[in-house]
This record gives sequence, structure tokens and C-alpha cells, in this order.
Amino acid sequence: MLVLWLDEPACQQVALTGGKAASLSRLAAQHPVPPAFCLTTEAYRRWRAEEHRSDVPRDVRAAIAAAYQALAQRRTAPPLPVAVRSSAVGEDGRSASFAGQYATYLNVRDLDGVLDAVYRCWTSMDGDQVRAYHQHHGGETSECPMAVLVQQLIPADVAFVAFSRHPVTGARDEVIISANWGLGESIVNGSVVPDTYLVRKLDCTVIDRAVAEKQRMTVLRDTGVQEINVPRMMRNQISLSDQQAAAIGRLVTELEADLGYPVDVEGAYLGDTLFLLQCRPISTLS
Repeated sequence: MLVLWLDEPACQQVALTGGKAASLSRLAAQHPVPPAFCLTTEAYRRWRAEEHRSDVPRDVRAAIAAAYQALAQRRTAPPLPVAVRSSAVGEDGRSASFAGQYATYLNVRDLDGVLDAVYRCWTSMDGDQVRAYHQHHGGETSECPMAVLVQQLIPADVAFVAFSRHPVTGARDEVIISANWGLGESIVNGSVVPDTYLVRKLDCTVIDRAVAEKQRMTVLRDTGVQEINVPRMMRNQISLSDQQAAAIGRLVTELEADLGYPVDVEGAYLGDTLFLLQCRPISTLS
């Protein structure tokens, strides 16, 4: 089995689709997750078994081509911009998140680009940084085969990262949100001081907000993305309304209750529509 869709029950098996895709598959039935397919760990094993691993195996290429075309037809005519993300077995776990360890490619707009991104995700498993991370957490990369998630890209107006508990103090009664214009990479990589919100879990009311002077944002280009200066008139504008922040608070509170552990959530707004892009345990809590 080379390809599974998020709405297929088998996609929830971590051994087949890795931590990231399996988690999103479980959540997609009840939450606003963009459509996606997952190239399974079986495809990775076939690539690893080849003597010369310089390209995607022919049968895997055919499976990716068919799935990418089907994904495009679900939403629009090709080319469909997608995000291609690693989903290794063990990734987004409760003891180790592997955040930032593997390759991610945004705004991939054709089949050749998808194939190249898949190959680069696989080869990222052999990087020195990834090997060191695995060894620090008591494992080897050979024990963690990689699946790859190919997901419709949301051209976000505003992106956010939210925690169901304070990642430093462990406080339980508030959701903490960081938000910025554009895609979420500027928040994740720390290149911007984002707007911050505190939402009380009990009634999902915004109880505090701090509007930052947001200097940088990540935007789409013809292919890929670019970090640019935020237009001057937007720098001191609040990125999320209280209603949007409250909706994020409800989503994060529901996710924590459903999953049974504190969560680290990435998401986006496109217009007034809220999307869930990633949900993983907060691995830094004791």
C-alpha cells in the first residue's frame, strides 16, 4: 500500500503513515483539516531497498502522480499548490516532537516538484542533525521509517501557533496564541515578534492581547515562499479579531479534551475560515 488518504481509517496507523499524518487523519473527520494524501512508509522502504537511491522508484512515482491528480480534482484544476511534509514514525510523539528536524516544502505546484520534494524528505532522514536528534532520544533513524504528507496548501491571510497549556509554566486554564500575517513559517522560525492572545478555556473569552509591531511575514511566490517585510500600514494592526481568537481557543480546548493530553496546534485563517494544519503533544512539559 503506497498511498492512503486522510479520510481512510488505515491512515490512522502510525506504522504506515507516521505520527503527523496519523494524527491529522484521526482529527480530519471532526475538524477543518485540508485534504491530503500520505505516501506510506512502504514507499520509503522500497526506496531504501534500491541499490542506487538517486530517484523515486518507478511504481512509487506512478502512485504519487495518480494521487496528486486526484487531489487536484477534488478542489480545482491542476496545478494545485501543496505542502509536502515529512511524517516519520515517532514524529510528533509525546516524548519527542522532532519539530524542525525534517524537510518541509511549501507551495509546490506541479508533479515534478512533488516528486523532488518527496525525495528530499526521504533523504533528510540521513542528515547529521536528524541522526543526532534520534540518538539523543535513544533511537536510530533506521527504526523510524518516513511517510510523506502531501496536502492542499492554504494561502493563509493569518497563521497561528497555539498551546493548550503554557509551555513554560504549565498553566492549564488558558490557551496561548501567537499570530502573524501570512503563512506560519515566520512564527515557527522565530523571525517575527507575533501578536499574542490569552483565551480563558472555561468560556473561550479573550482575556488579554498584545499587538506587536510585526516586521516580517512569509508569503507565496510563483513557486515556493519568501519572507518579506510586512507592509507598514499592517505592522501595528491586530492580526486576529477576538472572535477568531475565541474560535481558536475552542478548537484547541476541544483537541486537548479529545486527545487527552496538552496540545501544540498550528493553523490558519483564510478569510473567515479556520483551518487546522498540525496538532501534536507539547513534549516539553514534565
